[in-house]
Amino acid sequence: MPAIMFQGTGSNVGKSILVAGLCRAAFNRGIKVVPFKPQNMSNNAAVTEDGGEIGRAQALQARACNLPFHTDMNPILLKPETETGSQVIVQGHRHSTLKAREYNKLKPQLMKPVLESFERLSAKYDMVLVEGAGSPAEINLRQNDIANMGFAIAGNVPVILIGDIDRGGIIPQIVGTSNVLSEGDKGKIHGFIVNKFRGDKSLFDDGYKIIEDQSGWPGFGVLSYFPDAWKLPAEDALDIQKNSTSGQLKIVCLCLSRMANFDDLDPLAQENNIELIMLKAGQAIPGDAKLVLIPGSKSTRGDLKFLREQGWDIDLYAHYRRGGHILGLCGGYQMLGKQIDDPSGLDGPAGSTKGLGLLNVNTEMLPEKTLKKVTAIHRESKLAVNGYEIHLGRTTGEDCNRPFTYLDKEPEGACSKDGRISGSYLHGLFCSDDFRSAFLESLGAPTSGDLKYEKSLDDVLDELAKHIEDQLDVDALLKVAQ
Repeated sequence: MPAIMFQGTGSNVGKSILVAGLCRAAFNRGIKVVPFKPQNMSNNAAVTEDGGEIGRAQALQARACNLPFHTDMNPILLKPETETGSQVIVQGHRHSTLKAREYNKLKPQLMKPVLESFERLSAKYDMVLVEGAGSPAEINLRQNDIANMGFAIAGNVPVILIGDIDRGGIIPQIVGTSNVLSEGDKGKIHGFIVNKFRGDKSLFDDGYKIIEDQSGWPGFGVLSYFPDAWKLPAEDALDIQKNSTSGQLKIVCLCLSRMANFDDLDPLAQENNIELIMLKAGQAIPGDAKLVLIPGSKSTRGDLKFLREQGWDIDLYAHYRRGGHILGLCGGYQMLGKQIDDPSGLDGPAGSTKGLGLLNVNTEMLPEKTLKKVTAIHRESKLAVNGYEIHLGRTTGEDCNRPFTYLDKEPEGACSKDGRISGSYLHGLFCSDDFRSAFLESLGAPTSGDLKYEKSLDDVLDELAKHIEDQLDVDALLKVAQ
């Protein structure tokens, strides 16, 4: 099974982006390549063609391979709901909600579906590029591991280790990892990559040689920082960036504690006339904001409590009184209503929570999860919107008579009488260029129309692949899979 696994010396060292770039590089070489991540933890999920969900990073990597998303690409997805518990998604579908200790007991049973998915992909493609999670140096988690060395050993997959020089301490990152691994695990590692270098790489020649000598592993190169990485969909909300703080229109997104499916923001971040502010806990909503966006949440009632703890409910009422606009998406839409009922405890402890009361709607949490890709028609502009739904709950009420969009001629979402407050279950709607331009223009920010978002993603992936080809020994890297 030709495959390579890329593990990191820690979280957020650039594994996801590097694997995406290598996927595109392999695809450009004519290799039939596919991404795979045994276990991911993220609330930013993508809906697959086969009606399931996977991590957003694997969706980006699939795009780099010119493939539709499939649940086999990420067989285990953990979606944190509290500080100690997560929803467990197995091969695209909800399995259970478990505390960390309970999940550790379940893990021995999960290697089977992980290997099943891996073997199906291996049978269909020339090469599988595998992404690890966290770090193999967390040897306290080695027993029953399915995310790093446990999978590499079970699947007999060679490993390349990635270190992040941008955060400092690259030598102890890599050499320290080699020192704590067992001989069997250490033997699976075929070399390392130094990632996110800034400046004159020749100044690191001695350090690079020290790592090779002390770890016993060869290096495949030093990869400089890729400046356009921010344009690719982020899996962590903290990675959403904007190059400029100036813009004709100020849009504020409330950073909820369990914010989910925030890829809605990526196209907005690239619009030149938009100042996108990711509002952190404790910060007040600026008085000159034109639009406040309440994003999706993995724990709607819990995040509604969090929202109130920041005083954002008071800020939202003041923002509306000043003539501002509010858009709630998915969980954010549910929060805008009068009440959220969860009699079965699907979104936390059973019970009901009073909503913000800005829309005349009510939500009832239901056990059936909606997972589907859709094309809708925006009621106001009459323009097509491509997106996806991924939510629990059904929302009804008087304001639903003024829908945000129509799905197969059926109303979806809700709007207030004055049109300044809207809610919708659709994610990814701002990826549709014509709709995004019309929506922003309705808020008073004419757009140039230059941003073709879907094309821009492919352009950046091609640039990333070239960046990697120019700086790493990709020939030697790919030979590791043979």
